[in-house]
Amino acid sequence: MPLPPLPTQMGSILKDSELLEKASVKDIPEAKAVKTKKAPVAEKTIKESVAKPKVKAAKTPVKATAPITKEETKKSKGYRAKTHGKKLFVLDTNVLMHDPMSLFQFEEHDVFLPMMTLEELDGHKKGMSDVSRNARQVSRYLDQLLGHSEGEITKGIELNVLGHTEASGKLFFQTHTLDAELPQGLPQGKADNQILAVVQALQNREKDRSVVLVSKDINMRIKATALGLAAEDYFSDKTLDDTDMLYSGRMELPEDFWDTHGKKMQSWKEDGRTWYKVTGPLVREWFTNLFVYLPDNSFMAQVKKIEGKTATLCVVRDYMQGKHTVWGISARNREQCFALDLLMNPDIDFVTLLGQAGTGKTLITLAAALTQTLDMRRFSEIIFTRATVSVGEEIGFLPGTEEEKMLPWMGALEDNLEVLNNIDAGSDWSRHAANDLIRSRIKVKSMSFMRGRTFLNKFVIIDEAQNLSPKQMKTLITRAGPGTKIVCLGNIAQIDTPYLTEGSSGLTYVVDRFKGWEHAGHVTLQRGERSRLADFASESL
Repeated sequence: MPLPPLPTQMGSILKDSELLEKASVKDIPEAKAVKTKKAPVAEKTIKESVAKPKVKAAKTPVKATAPITKEETKKSKGYRAKTHGKKLFVLDTNVLMHDPMSLFQFEEHDVFLPMMTLEELDGHKKGMSDVSRNARQVSRYLDQLLGHSEGEITKGIELNVLGHTEASGKLFFQTHTLDAELPQGLPQGKADNQILAVVQALQNREKDRSVVLVSKDINMRIKATALGLAAEDYFSDKTLDDTDMLYSGRMELPEDFWDTHGKKMQSWKEDGRTWYKVTGPLVREWFTNLFVYLPDNSFMAQVKKIEGKTATLCVVRDYMQGKHTVWGISARNREQCFALDLLMNPDIDFVTLLGQAGTGKTLITLAAALTQTLDMRRFSEIIFTRATVSVGEEIGFLPGTEEEKMLPWMGALEDNLEVLNNIDAGSDWSRHAANDLIRSRIKVKSMSFMRGRTFLNKFVIIDEAQNLSPKQMKTLITRAGPGTKIVCLGNIAQIDTPYLTEGSSGLTYVVDRFKGWEHAGHVTLQRGERSRLADFASESL
């Protein structure tokens, strides 16, 4: 389709564009000879005219609209794109200290590290905290990348030289002073403001592409936006953008379930349980170890196997009945029944329980652990640990041994042990004897000394797991040896660790990654069972 007529002064450009429409890409050098003295056409204009012949010249009042391809609208792992094309991402120090792999999470886009970012990394490299370890790991990555630069760091270093094939962009360092004017009210010596000045200078220099600041610091992003700079949070660490979509481990069946899925149904008895094999459209939405139920609780089952449109279901033992108590504890609702089924199943090695305060996570887990350790002798001992993150201010160093230092954090353990020990009424002597026996099998451990350990035939309980990062969670779970069961408890609405959110918590991470594995199970507990006061407070406060 021919181009519409342009103003008279652009006639020579139009003439060249019409000639270049007919020319092939290989004829670009010959096309340069078509330039006239009256209206010279830059090489960049020629290339754009060849690639997109229908796009109008810059001075044309009519704007051309090109179709946006699927690749252009794809969301990158490390950002949320606002404009199209190859971008330059300037990383704040907290992003690197939060995730050392962030260097390789921006796909085809380039990464820029200001000199102040390197200075702050150097200031945080000493110590035994996770932040210090991450700072040292980033330094090692940068050293390896520089080893492949061959001295040409000003041209950028390919990020995929270390094997990260998804990172096809380049890494740029600040090799000279970048001057930019910031408002007089901003202290020039502050590290954040110096990084903002670098972003401003890059934006002034890089006219042909977007320059975006990536920071986990909310105030940093606010200041950047106020200065007219593009700023984004780091999203690559988030397992889910919307935690409402997090796997709950259970699914309510429609009332006509048996009408739509019971035509080719098979049923049999095995190991004292009732089994079903059903076929229907809902099977495609199921995962292994998912719990399915009818609204009236007349049918509660667990998905054991999926083969195409056919699923094998096993009816769940009803722990709400008195004959199926666990250490004297009966389930008070459907979700607790599902949780006890996972906790008591020897084929399940990893269990995650989510729920708000008062849903009974710790109590039913301890009851299942004591039953299988003391009565069934399935495990040799119970290991209880939790993330030691204070809700308020720190109270300083605590005296004593490792277990004595952990006691202030173990209030939940003490409270639930008191409940479990007082269930069986008896004399004071028998209760004290039972209490001593229970405590001899429960070991309280600190997460700080978990690295390098291997747990054999242990029942490991990780409380307040929502305060752990994905890396910390991986470190703990990989401690499991033969015969060990690990249970993670937490409430992702109560995260106290800086820079962790509901979407980036290690608990959210493992729930999503272990979904569908035949030896793992998850249940989200919903109804509180503490008291009417606690329930009302959870809803209204």
